Amino acid sequence: MKQKHFIDSHKGINFLAILGIMAWFDAWSNTTLWIYLALHGTYGFLWILKSRYFGDASWERETGIGYGLVIWGGLSLYWLAPWWIAYFDVHAPAWYLAMCVTIYAFGVFFHFTADMQKHMHLRHARGTLLTGGLWGLSRNPNYFGELLIYGGFTLLAMHWVPLLVLAAFISAVWVPNMIRKDRSLSRYEEFQDYRKRTALLIPFVI
Repeated sequence: MKQKHFIDSHKGINFLAILGIMAWFDAWSNTTLWIYLALHGTYGFLWILKSRYFGDASWERETGIGYGLVIWGGLSLYWLAPWWIAYFDVHAPAWYLAMCVTIYAFGVFFHFTADMQKHMHLRHARGTLLTGGLWGLSRNPNYFGELLIYGGFTLLAMHWVPLLVLAAFISAVWVPNMIRKDRSLSRYEEFQDYRKRTALLIPFVI
């Protein structure tokens, strides 16, 4: 099996898992949890569509059931946020809900647009450095989009504990991947100039 089979299947079951949490705690009247379901649930379905039509080649690698279960276990940590909302009956104020939805929406734009730009670049200009569009603002605009996406629905828990899960993924998975990619791209002559005028992750910040 390929890594994407484990990732995509987990993304697809997000919606059902969150519904299960709602049912377990009988939290059907919790608006914050419904908003969480809408955000995290739709992201899972959007990811599957992206994987089908312009997926990342890095997830095409073959993997065993053991590592596949590690992927599943790691991604399942994100369910701590909806569990937290249901268990502690978190009710975010209206302005906070609107803020989280807005953060998520910008994240969807950056993540999926950046991945489509990369997909088309690899198809039509493979062997050259991608420096245009969103990639002219950040060397990892897709990761920046994911940061906003996950930040948008993780913040709904209104507690720092679920944010630790996101921070752990960033430090253990995202940052090493970004560093490895920079090293790989350094083979291009124009990379050093590109590196100087772009952020590693957050445009105009870092």
